[in-house]
Amino acid sequence: MSLIEKLNWRYATKKFDKTKKLSPLQLEELLHAVHLSPAATGVQSYKVIVVEDAATRAKLQQAAYGQAQVADASQLIVFAAETNLDTQYVKNFIDHVAKTRGIDRANLAGYEQMINGNINGMTEQQRIAWAKEQAHIALGVLLTSAAELGIDACPMGGFSAPQFDEILGLKEKGLTTAVIAAIGFRAEDDAYGKLKKVRKPEEEMFIHI
Repeated sequence: MSLIEKLNWRYATKKFDKTKKLSPLQLEELLHAVHLSPAATGVQSYKVIVVEDAATRAKLQQAAYGQAQVADASQLIVFAAETNLDTQYVKNFIDHVAKTRGIDRANLAGYEQMINGNINGMTEQQRIAWAKEQAHIALGVLLTSAAELGIDACPMGGFSAPQFDEILGLKEKGLTTAVIAAIGFRAEDDAYGKLKKVRKPEEEMFIHI
């Protein structure tokens, strides 16, 4: 199938087949795609938690208003935004850029100054909101990559972030839950999988100037 055909095939899976799991290779490839997600200024201001433990997912299901996907999918993916974006965080990032590209760190001073200027110009809440925006970009990559790989996924916003943070111990890690997605394989009797995809007409969506 072409990418367009695969995007038509995918949908926000509501009922997962609990007996079907991603192979280690499938999970690795999907996470590798997420790792390559674009990010503003190159700073990936979030982490990705892969939750497989059944007991933990049972707790998270309650914090997600009982939604079955949290417990029934092969894995639950939690995108968690960094809450401690500061000059030290930026320094560590620039150090990594210099090492990865074999560049004299001094040549990255302007780049570092630009990133710090952006971050320092925000309030703490604005920095967290910005970090969450980057996590949502990665979610988009996850959903598209899952479709390309024939893996079902369901992006989910109905959950209590404070409860997720507590259950996963994220506050101590300088993180807070941004968005989650269940991944796995659709159940044959998921009625939503039989419905025709609904999107607004393209002539209403796109504005050409």
